[in-house]
Amino acid sequence: MSEGGPASKAEKPERPTSGGGGTAPDVGFEDQADTAREENSGDESTGLIEEVLRRENMLKAYQRVERNDGAPGVDGMTVEQLAGHCREHWERVRQLVRSGGYEPQAIRKVEIPKPDGKGTRTLGIPTVMDRMIQQAVLQVLQPIFEPTFSENSFGFRPGRSAHGAVLRAREYIEQGSEWVVDLDLEKFFDRVNHDVLMARVARRVKDKRVLLLIRRYLQAGMMEGGLVSPRTEGTPQGSPLSPLLSNVLLDELDKELERRGHRFVRYADDCNVYVQSQAAGERVMASLESFLSKRLRLKINREKSAVARPQERKFLGYGFNHRRIRELTVAPQSAQRLKSKLKQLFRRGRGTKLTDTIERINRITRGWVAYFRLCDVPSCFEALDGWVRRHLRAIQWRQWKTPRTRYQKLRQLGVPPSQAAGALNRSGPWRNAIAPFMHSALRNKTLTRMGLVSLLAESRRLASTT
Repeated sequence: MSEGGPASKAEKPERPTSGGGGTAPDVGFEDQADTAREENSGDESTGLIEEVLRRENMLKAYQRVERNDGAPGVDGMTVEQLAGHCREHWERVRQLVRSGGYEPQAIRKVEIPKPDGKGTRTLGIPTVMDRMIQQAVLQVLQPIFEPTFSENSFGFRPGRSAHGAVLRAREYIEQGSEWVVDLDLEKFFDRVNHDVLMARVARRVKDKRVLLLIRRYLQAGMMEGGLVSPRTEGTPQGSPLSPLLSNVLLDELDKELERRGHRFVRYADDCNVYVQSQAAGERVMASLESFLSKRLRLKINREKSAVARPQERKFLGYGFNHRRIRELTVAPQSAQRLKSKLKQLFRRGRGTKLTDTIERINRITRGWVAYFRLCDVPSCFEALDGWVRRHLRAIQWRQWKTPRTRYQKLRQLGVPPSQAAGALNRSGPWRNAIAPFMHSALRNKTLTRMGLVSLLAESRRLASTT
């Protein structure tokens, strides 16, 4: 999984619905289901689909899809084209959904690199119409399932976040549980058994048309290279329903851990169980491997799972200080991923103004620091600040190109002649970036005036406001 969403993008402002005192967008969701809803009111076996298709619910789903934007599915339809398509075709689609005759289109397969650079993660991109219908289903199902979920489950739930999960983990460590059973489920989103999942959904959802619609979404084929392959297992990431369905399935793991009295934290498919000894951890690992295999038909990835000290593992991008175990740090892998992302900007920045490169850096680092603002160790941010500044000085050194130009620019920036003469060397940009003459030319304060946001200063600012 990801680190809880450090990367984000600007969202379009939500249009007001008719219930909010504004004018609802003309999308074609005339509420023609009132009669059917009144007829089925109070009937759990037939009434839920009417709640899904209710005008206000569909408008809310449409607005959510519009805000999220996203790439087209297999039909090529963009989010901007959805309103016009609904005005023309929604009545037919609505009738198909109500009657149980709606067939979702195939999802488009997209593979993205994993954050650690080892392999790829498969995403399934539904069409915008299917995203809207799934979102409408989600809005109805979430209030049904949400109250039943564990207090130790934090992923993809309203009012909960990765920060809450990390703080709960630290709380358990402070209470003396200084060993962790770090569970990694092997290709979880690709291996979910449809029958096992639907049995759990059916415990609380009685409307057979809703159950049929969900199963059809699970079984929708996946298109790659123009060919559609059938799917018999998995709930690929990329669809609105996938996070809720993963929580429905893994809630059984949560309930088992609660029944056994374990201290645990789960964020989606990342699950840590905190125990007081290595021997206890090994017993828990073995018993959970058996439980997951027999009850949920899921496998533990033994290579990535471990029983270890918390400071030897990472959780949602965070680590624990080796010297002071209760202190949160940025895991080394998380810092390295940030560096990899920034290096791409530094390469592109060789031919652009330094201020433009700084602006692009800030867009990434602000969100990154906001996610890691729980870090108790300032040296994590200080080291990254120094690394970023060194890269900027190296870029400036490259842009000056010739020894003569470098000497002249250094003099113009107030560097004394004796110090500026040091620039007449054959060393590369990275070496010269830490030379005294480059520090004199581009002081930390100078880079700050150019707009560079210090990670350390930003972390302190965020700490003072929370």
